[in-house]
Amino acid sequence: MQKKEVKNQDVAIKEALEFEFPWENTKTPLNERVDALVKEMTLEEKCSQMLDICPPIERLNIPEYNWWNEALHGVARNGRATVFPQAIGLGATFDEDLIKRVGNAISDEARAKYNEAIKINNRSRYAGLTFWSPNVNIFRDPRWGRGQETYGEDPYLTSRIGVSFVKGLQGDNPDYIKAAACAKHYAVHSGPEEFRHEFDAVVSKKDLFETYLPAFKALVQEANVEGVMGAYNRTLGVPCCGSPYLLQGILRDRWGFNGYVVSDCGAVNDFHAFHKVTNTPEESAALALKSGTNINCGNVYKVLKNALNQDLITVDLLDQRLKENLLTRFKLGMFDPIGLNPYDAITADVVDSDSHRKIAREAAQKSIVLLKNDRSVLPLKKDTRTMYVVGPNASNEEVLLGNYYGLTSNTQTILDGIVSKVSPGTSINYKSGVLPFRENVNPIDWSTGEAGKSDVCIAVMGISALLEGEEGEAIASSEKGDRTQIKLPENQINYVKKIRKNTDKPIVLVLTGGSPIAIPELFDLVDAVLFVWYPGEEGGNAVADVLFGDVPPSGKLPITFPKSVDQLPAYEDYNMKGRTYKYMVKEPQFPFGFGLSYTSFEYSNLKISDSYEVNVDLSNAGKLDSDEVVQLYISSPLAGKEDPIYDLKSFKRVFVKAGETVNVSFSLSKKAFNQFDGAGKEVLRPGEYKVYVGGALPSDLSEKLGASIPVTTKIILKT
Repeated sequence: MQKKEVKNQDVAIKEALEFEFPWENTKTPLNERVDALVKEMTLEEKCSQMLDICPPIERLNIPEYNWWNEALHGVARNGRATVFPQAIGLGATFDEDLIKRVGNAISDEARAKYNEAIKINNRSRYAGLTFWSPNVNIFRDPRWGRGQETYGEDPYLTSRIGVSFVKGLQGDNPDYIKAAACAKHYAVHSGPEEFRHEFDAVVSKKDLFETYLPAFKALVQEANVEGVMGAYNRTLGVPCCGSPYLLQGILRDRWGFNGYVVSDCGAVNDFHAFHKVTNTPEESAALALKSGTNINCGNVYKVLKNALNQDLITVDLLDQRLKENLLTRFKLGMFDPIGLNPYDAITADVVDSDSHRKIAREAAQKSIVLLKNDRSVLPLKKDTRTMYVVGPNASNEEVLLGNYYGLTSNTQTILDGIVSKVSPGTSINYKSGVLPFRENVNPIDWSTGEAGKSDVCIAVMGISALLEGEEGEAIASSEKGDRTQIKLPENQINYVKKIRKNTDKPIVLVLTGGSPIAIPELFDLVDAVLFVWYPGEEGGNAVADVLFGDVPPSGKLPITFPKSVDQLPAYEDYNMKGRTYKYMVKEPQFPFGFGLSYTSFEYSNLKISDSYEVNVDLSNAGKLDSDEVVQLYISSPLAGKEDPIYDLKSFKRVFVKAGETVNVSFSLSKKAFNQFDGAGKEVLRPGEYKVYVGGALPSDLSEKLGASIPVTTKIILKT
């Protein structure tokens, strides 16, 4: 076996030396190879390589390539792949190491599928290696249908999860990128979906640099993300894909980004069609190219030659943008002999493999958030005498997937997971009982009475990506993917109320969804509430693992759950005042960072040194070994005035055995206490800062809902 590998390597090296064109010489630096290729291309050939669909150039041995590929929570829209929990669920894990492993598994499958695809000459959309993921927009308003694609409302959490995902996706080989990640949608983009092609996101410089840009900056400077996608909307009056300020001044000049920029699909056409900042496709193409957009996902760059003839752009500019995008394809090894790139050896047996399914199950387990558990109803006993499962989402595969998903033949619904856990002697039954979004057509109701007679009823309710998502995908949404209300559908509320009238036995409410669901009408009626997001192909098993106590719940909310939309500012308002845990003064239903456990944790002995080393003791005072997500927040001297009320600065997922105490440390720096002024500049405000460490947002509501009591200390800082 070893001799064969050496022989293959020798053959590959020999082939690499017998190149036909200078850019095929793998011993030449990448920039020189790109220069050599561009020098040989005709004007028409250059223009053809500036769109998402790049035709082959046979005379130069350049194969067809399609830039548009998706991998939000698994290789998407390209057949069989492991379906991990939706991105918002990955955010709820607060687990950087896990997310890196998820990204690594996804890119292994991506390479395996790509290797197989080129064998059969499948170079179609979604079969490539330039993935337009992750989505690191800020989930500033729970009405946004695409919020499920993000990691939540907090810039710091989004940064940490996003950096880990990108590092896993791109790999750590010094010579090749395993798959190219892309930070989207840059920038200040989070609805409304209906107006995204014409909307101007008006934002202050403070909010821009404090809230909307940090995750993009982290992905560029820490994770070396290969691509950035410009958003559809305008920001500060200028279309994002044609903004010199965003794409040159900040992204390339200030942050040092040297990858490729792609427009969102159709966004350059929006310049003249909807934003009305240009008059012709040629003017739109010129604005985008000059501003820094390398790849036009769409058709407008087909007029680049016309734009040249009209002196709107130069050949030098075209060459520069072309080189920037070709460099990514070279880094992926697309112009090298097969065998030189170590990722060429990844085989198809990794796709939806047992090891990847285990990671998907772990991710789903860690994402599940326990919101209520009166009288310790959970975990359930596997030998409970009688159980009844109801709800439109119990046997619904749709709620496992979210959006931008792959396919698998082995999904585990929530009903599948529950049934697989209980004793063979348990009498367990199931009826959907209620339609997902409207009242039942048939007035006869058998299920609420039967459910009420059981020892426990598990009601699997919530929403799906049919009701929330992108403008053309959420086919049950009247708002083109967004939601006007964040409450549970009224028919589901009424159904659970009917069950409660028929029983005094425990009711466990399991909610699926990719965004906050307000349940004020049901919170006091049910005994336990689990929020499970869109948990992926192993979601049913993971939910059952938590329901029956094989794995204690440890997920935390990555977004505030308001009581209703009445607590929210106007949807179109991008000002952060009144939004997210940082600036919301009204008491929500569930706070950011909140999530209960089957055990109890106690915090003590918080200390912070002169070098900003923070130490705290974490004790598991219960009877179950469990993870806890330890969260560190600060409040500045101007907290609640000019600065956030609370500001997440660090977190760690820690495993603690029952009855044991561990010391948890955080290495901060003085810069961690910086705030942003009205001009978007980082400043250190002199005065007294408060440091909080606990298992949830350090609010009165967190404690009222059962979170552990946080510990706090103070530190005086001078400029």
